[in-house]
Amino acid sequence: MAIYAFTCCVLLIGGCADIAKQPSATIDAGNLPPPAPREFRAAWVATVANIDWPSKKSLTVAQQKQEIIRIVERAKELNFNALIFQVRPAADALYSSTLEPWSEYLTGEQGKAPEPRYDPLAMWVEESHKRGIELHAWFNPYRARHTSSKGPISSAHIASTHPAVVKEYGGYLWMDPAEPFAAQRTLDVIVDVVRRYDIDGVHVDDYFYPYPVPVNPNPPVGDTSPELDFPDDPSWSRYLLAGGQLSRTDWRRQNVNQLIERIYVTVHREKNWVKFGVSPFGLGRPDRRPQGIVGFSQYDKLYADVELWFNRGWLDYLVPQLYWPIDQVPQAFGTLLEYWIGENTNGRHLWPGLYTSRIDSSAKSWKPDEITNQISLMRSRKPVGGHIHFSMVTLMENRQGINDQLKNIYATPALVPATPWLDNVAPEAPLVAIQPAPPERGSMNVRLSPGPGKLVWQFAVWTRHGNTWRFRIVPASTQSTSTEIALSTMSSAGPLMAVSVSAVDRFGNESKAVPLVFSPGG
Repeated sequence: MAIYAFTCCVLLIGGCADIAKQPSATIDAGNLPPPAPREFRAAWVATVANIDWPSKKSLTVAQQKQEIIRIVERAKELNFNALIFQVRPAADALYSSTLEPWSEYLTGEQGKAPEPRYDPLAMWVEESHKRGIELHAWFNPYRARHTSSKGPISSAHIASTHPAVVKEYGGYLWMDPAEPFAAQRTLDVIVDVVRRYDIDGVHVDDYFYPYPVPVNPNPPVGDTSPELDFPDDPSWSRYLLAGGQLSRTDWRRQNVNQLIERIYVTVHREKNWVKFGVSPFGLGRPDRRPQGIVGFSQYDKLYADVELWFNRGWLDYLVPQLYWPIDQVPQAFGTLLEYWIGENTNGRHLWPGLYTSRIDSSAKSWKPDEITNQISLMRSRKPVGGHIHFSMVTLMENRQGINDQLKNIYATPALVPATPWLDNVAPEAPLVAIQPAPPERGSMNVRLSPGPGKLVWQFAVWTRHGNTWRFRIVPASTQSTSTEIALSTMSSAGPLMAVSVSAVDRFGNESKAVPLVFSPGG
């Protein structure tokens, strides 16, 4: 096969003795596949209370690593393209940190490093990326101790080093959002992770000010007992003495607003491709809700003005936790979905959270088709570009065969939707080198290399056997090295007729395609 050079940056390399029996390739810009499928498909991996990983505090390092591989492999098997890994469940760390102690959920003792020592977050990033899966680091911004914690608090924990900014409430410890040191600590922790790890996103959950605790924990039916107020009198008093004019509720919301905006600005200043997302409680402000929607108000109780963050573009993606069935009228899934679509005035990503873990062995368990029907409903609304499952344990256990249904609904891999407000410049088309193998092997090697300039994250590869196009995603190695894949020259659909390859950057921008058409047998 001769060597060709084309302006579209394709390079065909031959050099085989049996050249007449090899497929010959030519450029055909008119023979293109359909657009690459795009959908954010993710699952939360919760570490708090050992929900997802590690499954027990007593696991050895080898067992922890085995579980990481199994979870990432399961995500790949289901054609997921992202995982949301909880790195900071309670002012602690599931990674090597000089700011906060090792988590009790990792080793059974807060402040104790894994032995032999390794960095779990580094391994999560590496194993995810080698399979083309994004890894988002999930932080709880204010919780300092969970009720499931049993061991002593480490001397390096914020409750030990700065006890004045930590408050007890409802059996938990919480950092006071109004305390400047507490807010700065959360921001410092996030920046430290963004700088040191090759993560793809920063994710904050729904715990801002804590969920309210009633004065009477076991009220009689019909009793509307008052709620315990969050014990922030010292910071509130300082605010008033400094001349503050806001009401206490507006002041609390302002404290949270300021942190959200600072996270968004600071993360993108460090690495502009790292997406920032929040997964709040799924009901909006009471004064904006659709008719018939009732329930808990995070605006009034958690002091989370989510609509403000979304409207002002302080988020790259919003994950409202829509944890109710489609036919539950007071919190109807479809009605809430439409509400959040309407609030997306800045055109950010809307990727709702699904309560997949409600599929269990209890009498109130959901059927798997509740989840798949919700996915189908979201797909019918084009502004919604994906979703996140809570949580990975359900998929590891394949409860009630949910994985089999998801494999059908995720039959084809998908790229993560692009984030054009961060960057909308496409990379250069890749270099494609065809290296024919002996005919009896039934395949050929294809070397994919990034074009000059912009960094490449993945290659989007289409192959056509007969009249059937098939899609795959190939992670790029590095900007300076090539990635080699094998393509079958024959399948049940017929001989290999065409290949199309494009490059995708960290923002999801896709290059022009390099389209090749083959003539089997020369």
